[in-house]
Amino acid sequence: MEENQFLIENSALTGEALEKKRRLEQDPSSRTDHMAYMEGMEQIQSDVRERVMAQTAAYDYDRYTAADVAAALSHDTCTIEDFKALLSPAALPFLEQMAEKAQLETRKHFGNSVYIFTPLYIANYCENYCIYCGFNCYNQIHRKKLTMEEIEREMKVIADSGIEEILMLTGESRKMSDLNYIGEACKLARKYFRNVGLEIYPVNADEYAYLHQCGADYITVFQETYNPDKYETLHLMGHKRVWPYRFEAQERALRGGMRGVGFSALLGLDDFRKDALATGLHVYYLQRKYPHAEMSLSCPRLRPIINNEKINPRDVHEKQLCQILCAYRIFLPFAGITVSSRENARFRNGIIRIAATKVSAGVSTGIGDHEAKYSGKEEAAAGDEQFEIADSRSFDEMYDAICAQGLQPVLNDYIYTDAEDGSRF
Repeated sequence: MEENQFLIENSALTGEALEKKRRLEQDPSSRTDHMAYMEGMEQIQSDVRERVMAQTAAYDYDRYTAADVAAALSHDTCTIEDFKALLSPAALPFLEQMAEKAQLETRKHFGNSVYIFTPLYIANYCENYCIYCGFNCYNQIHRKKLTMEEIEREMKVIADSGIEEILMLTGESRKMSDLNYIGEACKLARKYFRNVGLEIYPVNADEYAYLHQCGADYITVFQETYNPDKYETLHLMGHKRVWPYRFEAQERALRGGMRGVGFSALLGLDDFRKDALATGLHVYYLQRKYPHAEMSLSCPRLRPIINNEKINPRDVHEKQLCQILCAYRIFLPFAGITVSSRENARFRNGIIRIAATKVSAGVSTGIGDHEAKYSGKEEAAAGDEQFEIADSRSFDEMYDAICAQGLQPVLNDYIYTDAEDGSRF
């Protein structure tokens, strides 16, 4: 993007850049239409977005009563209305019963298995101005993009620790982290890991197909908030500003052949109950449209970032977070649930007994940190982190913590067969 080329390549802000930042923040008319697709963005024919948003707009969680919650818990199959009741304030006194039912569903469909993965950040350049994110283009941080040699060294350090699943992440800059760069990183990852996930800027279906051919198994996209009006006030510039294109990313990925997709709202940006409802419904409708696909949810809470201590998240306390996770499990018994290192060790130890099926370990959200952290090479240059983590346990520590609760750590459960044309199935 020409308009912010200087921003993504430099850490200092010129007077002109600072003036544009001020206008974006104070003058909504200076921003592009957040509901209008930009040039090159694929538009798909799908009714999923309309169905999700119609249900979310009609959701009045204060009208649900204790009787509605009790009825929802008594049903063998959780309906959309039941799900709404379980997310309502009236359900908080039923948290113990919800946890018991969620645990039964988890054991029924996932046994005692808990999957372990780690994220690998390979670049933190970004063209977006999202006011809550440490990578945003106006935040003056140390930017870095790993070379292929550096990526491979990072991967070797991670693989040597015992981890077999990786989630690769970049900032959202097509110029600095183009599709070919990400694809080559996927090819490297396939040498070291059994499962390869991506959390990158949304792309078109044919581009997801290319990344899948390079070795990616699944993609995760945070919608951040499903409220388009609130979304507009948080994403002031860049391709991420286009709310509908982001919403449709998972469906484009599935059309591009990805095996799995992950969903999330960033709790604390807006009304967390409505965002949780929309996230669950997004999975629900796509599960029925693409029954072969693996789908997972996470519900991260807003975390502190570098240079911004005033992001003022709406409070989402641990009891409410546990309520959401239990409601997800009851409503979507076949979906995976990931709880990241944004949450503390005590909470993660507890929730894997109830509803969560995947956790991260050995986490760093900086660029190039794994080699510096685990190899003892202090000279390894790292780019600044996206946000602060709350659980810094290593792979070994997480593995032992899972075993200590009588659960089974799982590193990989999928075997690929290579076809003659080089594709995997």
